[in-house]
This record gives sequence, structure tokens and C-alpha cells, in this order.
Amino acid sequence: MNRIPQHIAIIMDGNGRWATERGLDRTFGHKAGLDTVTRITAECSRLGVKYLTLYTFSTENWKRPAYEIEALMGLVLNFLEMELFSDNNVKFKMVGDLESLPESVQKKIHYMEDLTAKYDGMTLVVALSYSSRLELSSVTRQIAQDVKDGKLNADDITEQTISDRLWTSFMPDPELLIRTGGELRISNYLLWQIAYSELYFCDTYWPDFMEDDLYKAIASYQSRQRRFGKTEAQVEEDEKVKK
Repeated sequence: MNRIPQHIAIIMDGNGRWATERGLDRTFGHKAGLDTVTRITAECSRLGVKYLTLYTFSTENWKRPAYEIEALMGLVLNFLEMELFSDNNVKFKMVGDLESLPESVQKKIHYMEDLTAKYDGMTLVVALSYSSRLELSSVTRQIAQDVKDGKLNADDITEQTISDRLWTSFMPDPELLIRTGGELRISNYLLWQIAYSELYFCDTYWPDFMEDDLYKAIASYQSRQRRFGKTEAQVEEDEKVKK
């Protein structure tokens, strides 16, 4: 409990395979995955995590069958009606291409962001219709326009210039990224933000991801030394100075 990540990002993978292996339609996997979202959100809040970002739907997912997309959007609406937020003092935020979503989902997102703005506990961030490349392309256009308009000198562009324009600019970068489902890739998720995140992959499908699995991921994070380019000796010396 002395070193809980302040920001955990999760790629919730394996819903479809979980359902298929049980002879069910893929949409049943997404419904089961929603139960996991509720449990893990509540537990992260209890542990003292400040930000939890969940990769819910990517821009590439629009290529999926229409019935599956419709079911996913319906689950999003159901999720945003849950008492999870009020029961756990959780603030809701969304990152992604909002305008690509159905109008009913857009309205619900705005409503929930406004409704939970007063909560001061953990912030649950849903990455919906999200693409890191799309995000970075948008930032690049903003910077280029600012330079063109004379608001920004090209020589003054820094890493912070980019970070300040990201959809995630309201929160710190993730300290821990978890991917369930056994795949070993990032899938166009928070590419800029996870430059120094600790990565944790597990074979467990998201619907089966329990609190104990979360603890294992956090314990793995706690066992690592985050050096940010420094040597092990330098990090140890810095820790002594802090003490």
C-alpha cells in the first residue's frame, strides 16, 4: 500500500474470445466484461488510485460487425447509468473522438461528466472511439496552426507543448499499463503517454480478471525500479536523499 500507482491504464482484452470459448455470441463477453469494469473500478478507488483509464473502444473497432457495435454502444449507455460513480465518489471523463459517437452516447457522456464533476475521489477515464495516432495527428495540426497564426514559435516547441494539447492533458501519464487476454501489443493506445510506463501483460481474459489479478499487476509494478534513463545507483541515491 506504500507504492500504489496513481494512474493505471488498462487494455481490456479478451471479451470476445471469452464468449466464443463458451459457445456464446461475442456480445455476451462484453456484457460480462462490464461486470469486471464495475469491480475493478471500485477496487482501484478503494486502493487509492487517482486515475484509471480504460481502453473501451478504439477507432479501429468501428470496422466490427454493426450488431456488435450497436451492442457495445448500448452497454456504454447502461454503464453510464450505474450508481458506481456516486457510490464510490468517482469522477467520469472521456477521451477520444466524441463526434464519431452516436448522439445519444454523446449526450450521456456530457451529462455524466457534468454530474460527477463535483466528486473528488478517483477519476475514471473511458477511452472511447480512441486512437493514439488520431490524437497525435490532432495535436500536430493544432501546433502547426498556432505557428501559422504567429501564436507559437517553432523553435519553442517542446515535449510539454505536445503534452499540453493531448486529450489526456488533465491527468498525469500512466505509471502502470495492464493488458489482459494474452496479447503482447499496445494497439494504438496512449503511445505518447506510456513512454515510461511499466507494462504488465497477463493471459486472463478481461471477464475473468479479478481483484487478485489486479493485486498481482500492482505487486509487479512495485517490484520494479523506475529509472527514467538513470543508473540503478543514481536512483538509489535519489531515494536516500528523499528519506
